[in-house]
Amino acid sequence: MDADLQDDPEEIPALIKKLNDGYDLVSGWKKVRRDPFIKKQTSKIFNLVTSIMVGKRLHDYNCGLKVYLKDVVKNIKVYGEMHRYIPALAHLSGYRVSEIPVMHHQRKYGKTKFGVSRFLNGIFDLITVIFTTRYIKRPLHLFGFIGVLSFTAGLAILTYLTILKFFESTPIEGRPLFFVGILLAIVGAQFFSIGLIGEMITKNSTDNDNVIIDKTLG
Repeated sequence: MDADLQDDPEEIPALIKKLNDGYDLVSGWKKVRRDPFIKKQTSKIFNLVTSIMVGKRLHDYNCGLKVYLKDVVKNIKVYGEMHRYIPALAHLSGYRVSEIPVMHHQRKYGKTKFGVSRFLNGIFDLITVIFTTRYIKRPLHLFGFIGVLSFTAGLAILTYLTILKFFESTPIEGRPLFFVGILLAIVGAQFFSIGLIGEMITKNSTDNDNVIIDKTLG
């Protein structure tokens, strides 16, 4: 929980009670938030985008007040500023995640660290979370998809210009659209190649079979 006393320790028993209903992680939801207007609005955008990309709807991913089972703490790898994505990492790892509304007080001590740089860092961290959980063992699904889209767009542009060249005698040399088509085709091929290389590296990785064991029977 945060150290500025905005989170209320008296909410901990309610969080634990919810955890005992069969969840692995329960996060607080500052439903009535005592923060500046701009911080509240950017937080709504942040939580909506995160919910869509992660596939788990939570109103407050970044609430510091959370309770976890021991296995979650042992198996979720958190570094840098990934603490704001602990519920996302837990959900993507197969854990059961929920939230309940909690009391949020006015700040009494310290100053907020919120700013543009922190918002941008949050976006970059979200991309890292998605890539290292969903695509770390199937990079071609990500890079290949982007590559195919880019190559197809470039090929469509070049085909269009070729038709103009042969049927309407329209010159294509020096046209910006011509260079855009070539660029998209080359970038698409490169992305697809990166995906293939990533697949080969993944297949040879000694960590390829890492799994989280829920329980051992027998």
